[in-house]
Amino acid sequence: MRRTVSAHLELDVLQPAVLALLVAVADGAYERTERLEVTCDGRALDLTELAEPHGTRLHRVQAPVGRVLVDYHASVVGTDLPPLASEREAISYLRPSRYAESDRLIGLANVEFAGLEGRALLTAVGQWVESHLAYVSGSSAPTDGAVDTLLSGAGVCRDFAHLTVSLLRSMDVPARLVAVYAPGLMPMDFHAVAEALLDGVWHVVDATHLAPRRSMLRISTGRDAADTAFLSTHHGRANLLSQEVTATVDGDLPIEDWSELVELQ
Repeated sequence: MRRTVSAHLELDVLQPAVLALLVAVADGAYERTERLEVTCDGRALDLTELAEPHGTRLHRVQAPVGRVLVDYHASVVGTDLPPLASEREAISYLRPSRYAESDRLIGLANVEFAGLEGRALLTAVGQWVESHLAYVSGSSAPTDGAVDTLLSGAGVCRDFAHLTVSLLRSMDVPARLVAVYAPGLMPMDFHAVAEALLDGVWHVVDATHLAPRRSMLRISTGRDAADTAFLSTHHGRANLLSQEVTATVDGDLPIEDWSELVELQ
């Protein structure tokens, strides 16, 4: 399977800033050709690539005042499944985190999912989140966590993923958030899904059901959106003016069966 992805960001940097970009596809044992360019008023800026866990590749840019453009293009052929989870991951991804307040949802989770485990639990949590939330663009704030999302009854993909992660952790299932390129997603954008650990293997749980899981391409992996945001600004000020994301596959999209266990490539 060949997947072709791109991201274009336009920013107005008001004060010199350090930009942390998570737009490049994660490292993996597949064939990859790519190009990442960052310019300010037409002048190329230096990039520093920093390796993070799970193949995540963070790019650091020192941006001066001006109009900054980020352009990323990649073509990926083949697949590469993640390694079996370590004992450290199995513990660390059970803990509550900034946007996934699983400790506040233990009572709810144990009522709604009593007696379920394994594959049945993963499927039930995804279906429950889908049935209790409406997907509404612009309905949530960047600082909203899983509890805010549950109370509001609406959100976007990151909110669906945060609530999914929180409920799974509340049931003692290690879970984490993954930012992906998602061919078939409508509307097209960066996408966020949950991964849940079952028998040492990470499986995708996407309560939005907006794109087939088998064609998704990992960008970054972490506890929640605090670890996976496509853009972070530090030591300065910058406004994001626009963003455009594309993700396609050669040929037909995979046929999705939401009852199956699927590993993210």
